[in-house]
Amino acid sequence: MNTQNAEFLKKSLFNLGFGDTLNAHLDKAMNAKEKEFTLGVQHQFNQKTVDYTLHFKAGDNQDMYFFNKYDATINHKDDPAKNIDQTFFINKGSGITAKEAFNLMEGRAVHKQLYNLEGQKYQAWLTLDDKNLTDNGNKKIKHYHENYGFDLEKVIAGKGIKELQDPKAKEELMYSLKKGNTQQITVTEDGNQFKYFIAANPQFKTIDLFDDKMKKLKREVLLQPETKTNNRIKAGEQHKEDAAVKEQSRKAKVHV
Repeated sequence: MNTQNAEFLKKSLFNLGFGDTLNAHLDKAMNAKEKEFTLGVQHQFNQKTVDYTLHFKAGDNQDMYFFNKYDATINHKDDPAKNIDQTFFINKGSGITAKEAFNLMEGRAVHKQLYNLEGQKYQAWLTLDDKNLTDNGNKKIKHYHENYGFDLEKVIAGKGIKELQDPKAKEELMYSLKKGNTQQITVTEDGNQFKYFIAANPQFKTIDLFDDKMKKLKREVLLQPETKTNNRIKAGEQHKEDAAVKEQSRKAKVHV
């Protein structure tokens, strides 16, 4: 067994969120000098079970092995027909992590550092495209590059989010959202604190907003208290104005 190759593969598995539980199985398969082999592992996220099948293939001389891709399945125990499947490809030990794969399959966006054909780094938000599939039924990946114009930090600024007021909490919030998570936030209104969940939505250059039961809300709910107050005042003034117009109209009809 090529020890250096094995250590590289183990490090890749760890960095991709598969931990070290597969290390012994990896050693055994590599020692057997199998041309191709798969390893399976199961994770749970948000009370949902995800099965992963990792694919390994030997090089021409079978001294080096490569981790090329993994299949992920979100299981619906009550109805297997609703299972969600997707294959993710690995390039030189890097790619979509196990948790990021789950988030993408759940319909959320993930922010990644990628490389173009010339090997140059670039940043992009990724989502799975339900309407465009590959020949084997895999969902294609949409890329929203930096020049697309989605700036997550600007989008959530000025909304009265408590976590943005503390540098460490802000860093953790941004990191979690870029990983594709729905993240809890705190908004203070009239001295009361309200909890919401948000997720990045690069396609529409905004965020998705949910209540504590993960029911989707209108984004207009997430406004600073003073903005809400101003809106209520304006609404009240408009109601009074409409009432006055109706009263004038009624008097005019009576006079005629």
